Amino acid sequence: MVQKRLTRSNDRVIGGVCGGIAEYLDIDPTVVRVAYTVLTLFTVFCGILLYPVLWIIIPEKRNY
Repeated sequence: MVQKRLTRSNDRVIGGVCGGIAEYLDIDPTVVRVAYTVLTLFTVFCGILLYPVLWIIIPEKRNY
């Protein structure tokens, strides 16, 4: 059984965070980006603080 890892995606707009989450969840990256934007707007822009933290924490995808 292959274990999935959360990594930043090469399909990136800014840092690959939303694309990496979409790959991990096997959904379209646009859905994650729209959900992130909506949640950012409805949580008094907390997503603006969360994105750089995730960018630092989530490792870059390695192409072996």
